[in-house]
Formats: sequence, C-alpha cells, structure tokens
Amino acid sequence: MIAKESRHAAAIEKFMAANPALLEEIQALSPQEQKQQIEWAFEDEAQEQGLEPWELALQLIAQSPEELHAMRIETHRDVAEALGMSWEEYCSFNELPK
Repeated sequence: MIAKESRHAAAIEKFMAANPALLEEIQALSPQEQKQQIEWAFEDEAQEQGLEPWELALQLIAQSPEELHAMRIETHRDVAEALGMSWEEYCSFNELPK
C-alpha cells in the first residue's frame, strides 16, 4: 500500500499518464500553471464521477478492491479522529457500515 503522504502524487501521476491530450494541451504553460491545470482537471474528473478527489485518488492507486476498502476506512478513521468523533458516531453520521 502506498504511504498516505504519497497517495495524491501517485494518483496524479496515473491521471496524467491516462490523459496525454491534457498534457499536450497545457505544455506551453509554466510548470506552476501546468500543475494547477492538472489539479483542476483531476478535481473535475472526480466530480464527473460523483466522487471526492481523495476517493478518485484512492481508486487510481489501489492494487485491489480490498486495498481500496482498507485505504477508504483508514481515511475515514483519520477524519473521525481529526473531528474528535468516535468511530461509531462518525459511521452513523456518514451512513457508513461499522
């Protein structure tokens, strides 16, 4: 499993590899502008799929359905902890199975 801090970057790499037309379209921009355009395109893709960007990132990097599930649960647990909510309360509030 890819380390948490590397997941978004790994997902962006896969996204860029799958979208060569986007890279060609933005090649004349500065590196910073290219990065911003890629982030926006990534966010747009997530929205088109009805996902949050972090969910799309996990889908792109997961090696199996089991790994995707484990990373999703891990992310939700981190959010619950950051919010100071118990896991049970968080699951209930977000309609997640416990």
